[in-house]
Amino acid sequence: MFYDHHFIGMHWIWWLIITAIILLVVFDVIPYRSRIEPEEDALDILKKRFARGEIEREEFEERKQVLKQSK
Repeated sequence: MFYDHHFIGMHWIWWLIITAIILLVVFDVIPYRSRIEPEEDALDILKKRFARGEIEREEFEERKQVLKQSK
């Protein structure tokens, strides 16, 4: 009644667009979810701070001893 021959395949275009969006979400988003960085323990953080020069050797050794005692 209201349909003209120009719009016969228009519904297929919308299905293709929706399918493409779903495929983009599935293949682009899901791999990034599995990228969970392992947690660093306190000693690793302390070593990095020492390597960057944020703390001196004496402070590093003191804190390392405290961490070893708390384990």
